[in-house]
Amino acid sequence: MRALTGASSGWTGEVGVTSPVGLHRVVEPAGVLPQAAWRLDASPEIAANEVRIRVERLNLDAASFRQLWEKHRGDGDAVRAEVLEIVSTRGKMQNPVTGSGGMLIGTVEEAGRRSPLGLKPGERVATLVSLTLTPLVITDGLARWDGRSEQVPCDGYAILFARSIAAVLPADEDPQLSLAVLDVCGAPALTARVVSRYVTDRAREGDARPVTVAVIGGAGKSGSLSLAAARRAGAARTVGVVPVESERDALAAAGLADAVALADARDPVAVSTAVTTALGVPADVTVVCVDVPGCEHGAILGTADGGTVIFFSMATSFAGAALGAEGLAADVTMLVGNGYVPGHAELALGLLRGEPGVRRLFTSRLAAD
Repeated sequence: MRALTGASSGWTGEVGVTSPVGLHRVVEPAGVLPQAAWRLDASPEIAANEVRIRVERLNLDAASFRQLWEKHRGDGDAVRAEVLEIVSTRGKMQNPVTGSGGMLIGTVEEAGRRSPLGLKPGERVATLVSLTLTPLVITDGLARWDGRSEQVPCDGYAILFARSIAAVLPADEDPQLSLAVLDVCGAPALTARVVSRYVTDRAREGDARPVTVAVIGGAGKSGSLSLAAARRAGAARTVGVVPVESERDALAAAGLADAVALADARDPVAVSTAVTTALGVPADVTVVCVDVPGCEHGAILGTADGGTVIFFSMATSFAGAALGAEGLAADVTMLVGNGYVPGHAELALGLLRGEPGVRRLFTSRLAAD
Protein backbone atom coordinates (compact mmCIF):
# COMPACT_ATOMS: atom_id res chain seq x y z
CA MET A 1 0.00 0.00 0.00
CA ARG A 2 1.45 3.38 -0.95
CA ALA A 3 1.08 6.31 1.42
CA LEU A 4 -0.11 9.42 -0.40
CA THR A 5 2.18 12.07 1.03
CA GLY A 6 4.22 15.00 -0.14
CA ALA A 7 2.25 15.64 -3.32
CA SER A 8 2.47 18.88 -5.24
CA SER A 9 -0.88 20.64 -5.43
CA GLY A 10 -0.93 20.56 -9.23
CA TRP A 11 -0.55 16.82 -9.64
CA THR A 12 -3.58 15.06 -11.14
CA GLY A 13 -2.40 11.53 -11.89
CA GLU A 14 -3.37 8.20 -10.33
CA VAL A 15 -1.43 5.90 -8.06
CA GLY A 16 -2.28 2.21 -7.70
CA VAL A 17 -5.33 0.74 -6.01
CA THR A 18 -5.20 1.32 -2.26
CA SER A 19 -7.19 0.46 0.86
CA PRO A 20 -10.93 0.69 0.10
CA VAL A 21 -11.54 2.11 3.59
CA GLY A 22 -8.74 4.67 3.41
CA LEU A 23 -6.10 3.15 5.69
CA HIS A 24 -3.38 4.54 3.42
CA ARG A 25 -4.56 8.06 4.22
CA VAL A 26 -4.05 7.70 7.98
CA VAL A 27 -1.02 9.69 9.17
CA GLU A 28 -1.41 9.25 12.93
CA PRO A 29 -1.88 7.18 14.91
CA ALA A 30 -1.01 4.18 12.79
CA GLY A 31 -3.32 1.19 12.62
CA VAL A 32 -6.68 2.95 13.02
CA LEU A 33 -9.44 3.70 10.55
CA PRO A 34 -9.70 7.23 9.13
CA GLN A 35 -12.56 8.24 11.42
CA ALA A 36 -10.53 7.38 14.52
CA ALA A 37 -7.33 8.95 13.22
CA TRP A 38 -6.04 12.21 14.61
CA ARG A 39 -4.66 13.30 11.25
CA LEU A 40 -5.23 12.27 7.63
CA ASP A 41 -3.17 12.74 4.48
CA ALA A 42 -5.27 15.04 2.30
CA SER A 43 -2.93 15.06 -0.68
CA PRO A 44 -4.83 15.83 -3.91
CA GLU A 45 -3.62 12.94 -6.06
CA ILE A 46 -5.98 10.00 -6.09
CA ALA A 47 -5.48 6.28 -6.16
CA ALA A 48 -7.17 4.30 -8.91
CA ASN A 49 -10.07 3.51 -6.56
CA GLU A 50 -10.52 7.03 -5.15
CA VAL A 51 -12.45 10.13 -6.23
CA ARG A 52 -11.54 13.79 -5.77
CA ILE A 53 -14.34 16.29 -5.20
CA ARG A 54 -14.08 20.05 -5.74
CA VAL A 55 -15.89 21.26 -2.63
CA GLU A 56 -18.42 24.07 -2.72
CA ARG A 57 -20.20 23.79 0.63
CA LEU A 58 -19.83 21.99 3.94
CA ASN A 59 -22.67 21.19 6.30
CA LEU A 60 -21.39 21.05 9.88
CA ASP A 61 -23.38 18.67 12.05
CA ALA A 62 -25.63 20.36 14.58
CA ALA A 63 -23.83 19.15 17.73
CA SER A 64 -20.46 20.32 16.42
CA PHE A 65 -21.70 23.74 15.34
CA ARG A 66 -23.52 24.29 18.64
CA GLN A 67 -20.36 23.44 20.61
CA LEU A 68 -18.26 25.85 18.56
CA TRP A 69 -20.90 28.58 18.74
CA GLU A 70 -21.23 28.30 22.53
CA LYS A 71 -17.48 28.04 23.07
CA HIS A 72 -16.89 31.29 21.18
CA ARG A 73 -20.03 32.99 22.55
CA GLY A 74 -21.48 33.68 19.13
CA ASP A 75 -18.30 35.18 17.67
CA GLY A 76 -18.54 34.06 14.04
CA ASP A 77 -14.96 35.09 13.24
CA ALA A 78 -13.67 32.87 16.04
CA VAL A 79 -15.84 29.96 14.89
CA ARG A 80 -14.51 30.34 11.35
CA ALA A 81 -10.91 30.49 12.59
CA GLU A 82 -11.32 27.31 14.62
CA VAL A 83 -12.88 25.38 11.73
CA LEU A 84 -9.94 26.41 9.54
CA GLU A 85 -7.50 25.36 12.24
CA ILE A 86 -9.16 21.95 12.66
CA VAL A 87 -9.11 21.21 8.94
CA SER A 88 -5.55 22.40 8.39
CA THR A 89 -4.24 20.49 11.42
CA ARG A 90 -6.16 17.26 11.03
CA GLY A 91 -6.67 16.99 7.26
CA LYS A 92 -10.40 16.56 7.88
CA MET A 93 -13.23 18.31 9.72
CA GLN A 94 -13.65 16.57 13.07
CA ASN A 95 -14.61 18.63 16.10
CA PRO A 96 -12.20 17.52 18.86
CA VAL A 97 -14.86 17.99 21.55
CA THR A 98 -17.92 16.36 19.98
CA GLY A 99 -15.99 14.01 17.69
CA SER A 100 -18.44 14.80 14.89
CA GLY A 101 -18.13 16.53 11.54
CA GLY A 102 -20.85 16.83 8.92
CA MET A 103 -20.88 16.32 5.16
CA LEU A 104 -20.34 18.28 1.92
CA ILE A 105 -21.47 18.96 -1.60
CA GLY A 106 -19.28 19.60 -4.60
CA THR A 107 -18.41 18.56 -8.12
CA VAL A 108 -16.52 15.44 -9.13
CA GLU A 109 -13.14 16.66 -10.32
CA GLU A 110 -11.45 13.33 -10.99
CA ALA A 111 -12.59 9.71 -10.62
CA GLY A 112 -10.11 6.84 -10.49
CA ARG A 113 -10.62 4.23 -13.18
CA ARG A 114 -11.10 1.54 -10.50
CA SER A 115 -13.48 3.49 -8.28
CA PRO A 116 -16.67 1.50 -7.58
CA LEU A 117 -18.74 4.61 -6.83
CA GLY A 118 -19.79 5.15 -10.45
CA LEU A 119 -19.19 8.91 -10.31
CA LYS A 120 -18.21 10.93 -13.36
CA PRO A 121 -16.26 14.20 -13.63
CA GLY A 122 -18.63 17.16 -13.67
CA GLU A 123 -21.38 15.53 -11.58
CA ARG A 124 -22.57 17.53 -8.56
CA VAL A 125 -22.73 15.24 -5.55
CA ALA A 126 -23.35 15.13 -1.83
CA THR A 127 -21.10 12.91 0.22
CA LEU A 128 -23.09 10.62 2.48
CA VAL A 129 -20.14 9.82 4.72
CA SER A 130 -18.95 11.95 7.60
CA LEU A 131 -16.37 14.69 7.29
CA THR A 132 -14.67 12.98 10.25
CA LEU A 133 -13.22 10.41 7.86
CA THR A 134 -13.01 12.46 4.66
CA PRO A 135 -9.62 13.94 3.68
CA LEU A 136 -10.29 17.64 3.19
CA VAL A 137 -8.39 20.79 2.22
CA ILE A 138 -9.89 24.30 2.26
CA THR A 139 -8.22 26.73 -0.13
CA ASP A 140 -10.18 29.99 0.23
CA GLY A 141 -9.83 30.64 3.95
CA LEU A 142 -13.64 30.37 4.28
CA ALA A 143 -13.82 33.96 3.06
CA ARG A 144 -17.54 33.66 2.15
CA TRP A 145 -18.63 32.25 5.54
CA ASP A 146 -19.49 34.43 8.52
CA GLY A 147 -19.24 31.57 11.02
CA ARG A 148 -22.90 31.91 11.98
CA SER A 149 -24.55 28.98 10.21
CA GLU A 150 -24.13 25.24 9.87
CA GLN A 151 -23.75 25.53 6.09
CA VAL A 152 -20.29 26.69 5.07
CA PRO A 153 -19.66 27.99 1.53
CA CYS A 154 -16.06 27.28 0.62
CA ASP A 155 -13.56 26.24 -2.01
CA GLY A 156 -11.29 23.25 -1.65
CA TYR A 157 -11.18 19.56 -2.35
CA ALA A 158 -12.01 16.28 -0.63
CA ILE A 159 -11.18 12.62 -1.27
CA LEU A 160 -13.64 9.72 -1.32
CA PHE A 161 -12.54 6.13 -0.79
CA ALA A 162 -13.86 3.01 -2.50
CA ARG A 163 -16.11 2.34 0.52
CA SER A 164 -17.40 5.92 0.67
CA ILE A 165 -20.95 6.85 -0.30
CA ALA A 166 -22.14 9.75 -2.43
CA ALA A 167 -25.37 10.77 -4.11
CA VAL A 168 -25.74 12.79 -7.30
CA LEU A 169 -27.68 15.94 -6.42
CA PRO A 170 -31.15 16.20 -7.97
CA ALA A 171 -31.25 18.84 -10.66
CA ASP A 172 -34.72 20.02 -9.62
CA GLU A 173 -33.83 21.01 -6.05
CA ASP A 174 -31.82 23.83 -4.51
CA PRO A 175 -28.40 22.33 -3.67
CA GLN A 176 -28.44 23.94 -0.21
CA LEU A 177 -31.80 22.35 0.50
CA SER A 178 -30.62 18.97 -0.78
CA LEU A 179 -27.51 19.20 1.38
CA ALA A 180 -29.56 19.93 4.49
CA VAL A 181 -31.83 16.94 3.81
CA LEU A 182 -29.07 14.50 2.87
CA ASP A 183 -27.06 15.49 5.95
CA VAL A 184 -29.59 13.68 8.13
CA CYS A 185 -31.05 11.13 5.71
CA GLY A 186 -30.08 8.17 7.90
CA ALA A 187 -32.57 9.24 10.58
CA PRO A 188 -35.85 8.85 8.66
CA ALA A 189 -34.65 5.67 6.99
CA LEU A 190 -33.88 3.89 10.26
CA THR A 191 -37.03 5.26 11.87
CA ALA A 192 -39.11 3.89 9.00
CA ARG A 193 -37.41 0.50 9.27
CA VAL A 194 -38.02 0.20 13.02
CA VAL A 195 -41.62 1.42 12.90
CA SER A 196 -42.43 -0.82 9.95
CA ARG A 197 -41.19 -3.85 11.88
CA TYR A 198 -43.41 -2.98 14.84
CA VAL A 199 -46.42 -2.61 12.58
CA THR A 200 -45.70 -5.88 10.76
CA ASP A 201 -44.99 -7.87 13.90
CA ARG A 202 -48.17 -6.72 15.61
CA ALA A 203 -50.27 -7.49 12.57
CA ARG A 204 -48.73 -10.97 12.36
CA GLU A 205 -49.40 -11.63 16.06
CA GLY A 206 -52.95 -10.28 15.95
CA ASP A 207 -51.99 -7.50 18.35
CA ALA A 208 -54.43 -4.65 17.82
CA ARG A 209 -52.44 -2.06 19.75
CA PRO A 210 -51.51 0.94 17.61
CA VAL A 211 -47.83 1.76 17.18
CA THR A 212 -46.89 5.04 18.86
CA VAL A 213 -43.80 7.16 18.13
CA ALA A 214 -42.22 10.09 19.93
CA VAL A 215 -39.56 12.26 18.30
CA ILE A 216 -37.55 14.45 20.67
CA GLY A 217 -36.42 17.45 18.68
CA GLY A 218 -39.27 17.01 16.24
CA ALA A 219 -39.00 20.45 14.62
CA GLY A 220 -35.37 20.02 13.55
CA LYS A 221 -33.98 18.55 10.36
CA SER A 222 -33.69 14.91 11.38
CA GLY A 223 -36.70 15.19 13.69
CA SER A 224 -39.16 16.46 11.09
CA LEU A 225 -38.03 13.85 8.58
CA SER A 226 -38.34 11.11 11.22
CA LEU A 227 -41.89 12.15 12.07
CA ALA A 228 -42.86 12.04 8.40
CA ALA A 229 -41.15 8.67 7.95
CA ALA A 230 -42.84 7.19 11.02
CA ARG A 231 -46.28 8.16 9.78
CA ARG A 232 -45.60 6.72 6.31
CA ALA A 233 -44.33 3.50 7.89
CA GLY A 234 -47.64 2.99 9.69
CA ALA A 235 -47.34 4.69 13.07
CA ALA A 236 -50.86 5.28 14.34
CA ARG A 237 -50.02 8.21 16.58
CA THR A 238 -46.95 10.45 16.75
CA VAL A 239 -45.77 13.24 19.03
CA GLY A 240 -43.02 15.75 18.45
CA VAL A 241 -41.31 17.09 21.56
CA VAL A 242 -39.78 20.58 21.25
CA PRO A 243 -38.20 22.98 23.77
CA VAL A 244 -39.71 26.36 22.85
CA GLU A 245 -43.03 27.80 21.73
CA SER A 246 -41.77 28.97 18.34
CA GLU A 247 -40.79 25.40 17.42
CA ARG A 248 -44.07 24.09 18.78
CA ASP A 249 -45.99 26.48 16.56
CA ALA A 250 -43.85 25.70 13.49
CA LEU A 251 -44.19 21.95 13.91
CA ALA A 252 -47.92 22.15 14.55
CA ALA A 253 -48.36 24.25 11.40
CA ALA A 254 -46.34 21.70 9.40
CA GLY A 255 -48.84 18.99 10.34
CA LEU A 256 -46.21 16.25 10.66
CA ALA A 257 -47.21 15.06 14.15
CA ASP A 258 -50.53 14.18 15.71
CA ALA A 259 -49.50 16.12 18.79
CA VAL A 260 -46.74 18.58 19.67
CA ALA A 261 -45.49 18.76 23.25
CA LEU A 262 -43.37 21.40 24.94
CA ALA A 263 -40.61 20.05 27.20
CA ASP A 264 -36.90 20.45 27.87
CA ALA A 265 -35.30 17.27 26.53
CA ARG A 266 -32.83 17.35 29.43
CA ASP A 267 -35.66 17.03 31.99
CA PRO A 268 -36.51 13.30 32.15
CA VAL A 269 -39.77 13.67 34.07
CA ALA A 270 -41.00 16.51 31.87
CA VAL A 271 -40.25 14.55 28.68
CA SER A 272 -41.87 11.37 29.98
CA THR A 273 -44.95 13.25 31.13
CA ALA A 274 -45.25 15.15 27.84
CA VAL A 275 -44.96 11.98 25.75
CA THR A 276 -47.37 9.91 27.84
CA THR A 277 -49.92 12.72 28.03
CA ALA A 278 -49.81 13.32 24.26
CA LEU A 279 -49.97 9.65 23.26
CA GLY A 280 -52.03 8.28 26.14
CA VAL A 281 -49.31 5.67 26.65
CA PRO A 282 -45.50 5.62 26.60
CA ALA A 283 -44.05 5.51 23.10
CA ASP A 284 -43.27 2.24 21.38
CA VAL A 285 -40.47 4.00 19.48
CA THR A 286 -38.67 7.10 20.70
CA VAL A 287 -36.30 8.93 18.34
CA VAL A 288 -33.77 11.37 19.83
CA CYS A 289 -32.81 14.15 17.39
CA VAL A 290 -31.48 16.92 19.62
CA ASP A 291 -28.02 18.47 19.56
CA VAL A 292 -27.49 19.00 23.30
CA PRO A 293 -26.17 16.49 25.87
CA GLY A 294 -28.19 15.06 28.73
CA CYS A 295 -31.28 13.88 26.82
CA GLU A 296 -30.85 10.12 27.27
CA HIS A 297 -32.89 9.53 30.42
CA GLY A 298 -36.02 11.34 29.29
CA ALA A 299 -36.11 9.29 26.11
CA ILE A 300 -35.78 6.06 28.07
CA LEU A 301 -38.35 7.04 30.68
CA GLY A 302 -40.89 7.98 28.00
CA THR A 303 -40.57 4.65 26.16
CA ALA A 304 -42.73 1.61 26.87
CA ASP A 305 -41.29 -1.65 28.20
CA GLY A 306 -40.24 -3.66 25.18
CA GLY A 307 -39.93 -0.46 23.16
CA THR A 308 -37.03 0.99 21.19
CA VAL A 309 -35.03 4.18 21.58
CA ILE A 310 -33.08 5.42 18.55
CA PHE A 311 -30.29 7.89 19.32
CA PHE A 312 -29.36 10.08 16.36
CA SER A 313 -27.73 12.94 18.23
CA MET A 314 -23.94 13.16 18.25
CA ALA A 315 -24.33 14.74 21.69
CA THR A 316 -25.56 11.43 23.12
CA SER A 317 -23.64 9.83 25.98
CA PHE A 318 -23.94 6.15 25.27
CA ALA A 319 -22.57 5.26 28.70
CA GLY A 320 -25.22 7.54 30.19
CA ALA A 321 -27.91 5.85 28.12
CA ALA A 322 -26.85 2.34 29.11
CA LEU A 323 -26.45 3.13 32.79
CA GLY A 324 -29.64 5.17 32.79
CA ALA A 325 -31.67 2.30 31.37
CA GLU A 326 -30.18 -0.03 33.96
CA GLY A 327 -30.90 2.38 36.79
CA LEU A 328 -34.50 2.81 35.65
CA ALA A 329 -34.97 -0.95 35.17
CA ALA A 330 -36.11 -0.09 31.66
CA ASP A 331 -36.58 -2.99 29.27
CA VAL A 332 -35.84 -1.05 26.09
CA THR A 333 -33.74 -1.72 23.04
CA MET A 334 -31.36 1.16 22.30
CA LEU A 335 -30.09 1.73 18.77
CA VAL A 336 -27.32 3.98 17.53
CA GLY A 337 -28.30 5.76 14.34
CA ASN A 338 -25.17 5.24 12.27
CA GLY A 339 -26.22 7.47 9.40
CA TYR A 340 -26.42 4.73 6.79
CA VAL A 341 -29.39 2.63 5.74
CA PRO A 342 -29.67 1.34 2.16
CA GLY A 343 -31.83 3.72 0.15
CA HIS A 344 -31.66 6.48 2.77
CA ALA A 345 -30.96 9.32 0.34
CA GLU A 346 -33.87 8.45 -1.94
CA LEU A 347 -36.23 8.06 1.02
CA ALA A 348 -35.31 11.44 2.51
CA LEU A 349 -35.61 13.28 -0.80
CA GLY A 350 -38.93 11.56 -1.37
CA LEU A 351 -40.19 12.92 1.95
CA LEU A 352 -39.00 16.40 1.01
CA ARG A 353 -40.93 16.20 -2.26
CA GLY A 354 -44.01 14.48 -0.88
CA GLU A 355 -44.53 16.22 2.46
CA PRO A 356 -45.14 19.98 2.23
CA GLY A 357 -44.63 20.31 5.97
CA VAL A 358 -41.11 18.92 5.72
CA ARG A 359 -40.21 21.31 2.92
CA ARG A 360 -41.66 24.26 4.84
CA LEU A 361 -39.59 23.52 7.96
CA PHE A 362 -36.39 23.03 5.97
CA THR A 363 -36.77 26.16 3.87
CA SER A 364 -37.61 28.21 6.99
CA ARG A 365 -34.50 26.92 8.72
CA LEU A 366 -32.30 27.72 5.73
CA ALA A 367 -33.78 31.23 5.53
CA ALA A 368 -33.11 31.78 9.23
CA ASP A 369 -29.51 30.58 8.84
